[in-house]
Amino acid sequence: MSGKVFDRSEVEKHKDSKSTWIVIYDKVYDVTKFLEEHPGGEEVLLEQAGGDATEAFEDVGHSTDARELMKDYCIGEVPESQKTNKDRATRSKTSPTAPTSDHGSSWTGWLLPLGIALAAALLYRFLIAPQNQN
Repeated sequence: MSGKVFDRSEVEKHKDSKSTWIVIYDKVYDVTKFLEEHPGGEEVLLEQAGGDATEAFEDVGHSTDARELMKDYCIGEVPESQKTNKDRATRSKTSPTAPTSDHGSSWTGWLLPLGIALAAALLYRFLIAPQNQN
């Protein structure tokens, strides 16, 4: 990152395919050259262009590789007075690569389905299967 500071009003001017800037965790990214490469399509980035895309970015659940790739497009950050993610100060200077406490870790995504599958297997084994043997 260059260490430059961009007012949010400056970011708002870059909201088309010729110049596409977004803010994620108070950092400014110029994703113009990434539009065609974005796996979700350029429309997704253009919808967020010129504004804060933090929530949309997290809702999708980007991979670690995607978070690493972001570093190549970071051109600066918003001024301290305009930061909206101050409550995430524990995030290594609002880095999108650091895990957050309000987002569950990856194991929670499969824990519930695993529990349901285990309960169904036990139900079948001890309740349904013995009745079929009679």
